[in-house]
Amino acid sequence: MSTVITVENLGKRYTLHHQQREQYTALRDVITNGVRTFSKKIFSPFTTHTSPVPAEEDFWALKDVSFEVNQGDRIGIIGRNGAGKSTLLKILSRITEPTTGSVRIKGRVASLLEVGTGFHPELTGRENIFLNGAILGMGRVEIKKKFDEIVEFAEIEKFLDTPVKRYSSGMYVRLAFAVAAHLEPEILIVDEVLAVGDAQFQKKCLGKMEDVSAREGRTVLFVSHNMTALKSLCSRAMWLNAGQMIDDGETCKIVTNYLQNGAYKTLEQAWNSNENAPGNDKVRLRRVCIIPESDDESEITVETPLRMEFEFWNSIPETKLSFSMHLYNAEGLCIINSGSKFFSGSDGLIKGTCYIPGNFLNDGIYRVMIIIVKDGSMHLYSHNDVLIFEVHDIERQGAWYGKWPGVVRPDFKWTVEQN
Repeated sequence: MSTVITVENLGKRYTLHHQQREQYTALRDVITNGVRTFSKKIFSPFTTHTSPVPAEEDFWALKDVSFEVNQGDRIGIIGRNGAGKSTLLKILSRITEPTTGSVRIKGRVASLLEVGTGFHPELTGRENIFLNGAILGMGRVEIKKKFDEIVEFAEIEKFLDTPVKRYSSGMYVRLAFAVAAHLEPEILIVDEVLAVGDAQFQKKCLGKMEDVSAREGRTVLFVSHNMTALKSLCSRAMWLNAGQMIDDGETCKIVTNYLQNGAYKTLEQAWNSNENAPGNDKVRLRRVCIIPESDDESEITVETPLRMEFEFWNSIPETKLSFSMHLYNAEGLCIINSGSKFFSGSDGLIKGTCYIPGNFLNDGIYRVMIIIVKDGSMHLYSHNDVLIFEVHDIERQGAWYGKWPGVVRPDFKWTVEQN
């Protein structure tokens, strides 16, 4: 297959300015500072006062990154927050210019990088579809052929002639992905924004990306913290860390190395306000964490009891809610599916705790997905990989130190008798 993306020695440098500033200056502060300055000039006229010079620091978001992408490739890009993934996609999408190196791209590129990118907030959904098509270089006739498919996929028929500034984040993403995937770009670039959508729509998007690559020969670059999604969609993965390429190869191998090297570990996530918290107009997360219940909280072993605490904002008064946890191992196998009893949730902050006993989990990497359900069956919100943690083995009696078989290793009660 032909090469559609060639990246050679790519680098992106930003200049960071460090200067301490007062967060808030009142009128009395301005007057006080003026009086002090005037007094110093009178009583110490020959004293020089130099203003602080802001320090500058070069920060390389990307450095010496090189790779090639062939037509039809589905490539996952993984790495911690700040690894350079989004910077790389912005350069490939021609939003940001590189500082060093070169990028050669063959074909039209459609990007879905951030909620709202590429849409004009004052225009309707219908108008933004045609606007995005024009940006991709497509004619009005071409866009019309795909129009019905886009609207059906995005599920926004009722709001098609509403300005997109009034869309929820979920509606925004559904329309943006539908436009990017259906207007026939040769290269489709998708960042983590799919996490905004619900589980059903995420599955729908992954299926569409696989379809456009396998059947239509289009190239897909996909950034996600969802390792299961990456392994199911992508045959190849690239691992970035601190702006540099750590590894590039077969997806399962790269993901396993990434997790086992502790490259991504999240024992807690918290959001201070429901404006930036993940969720929707019904529920939004506030905090989820895993806490080891042992004297040594620096390491989780197979003997360590765990406590998972969760908090979320509920905006639906007088309804029955349930919070459930799905626990996946590094291979993507769901080994636990446990949910709370249903509780009557008034609107406001809801807190809860789930306990995982010691001597239950096997050693390995685990990922937590949480789901909030209403009235026993109505899915309100789910969040993949909200927590990731590692369970370590302990020193065992006997001469064998190999991997303990099985997805769990519970400490059952045994009785042994000899006649």
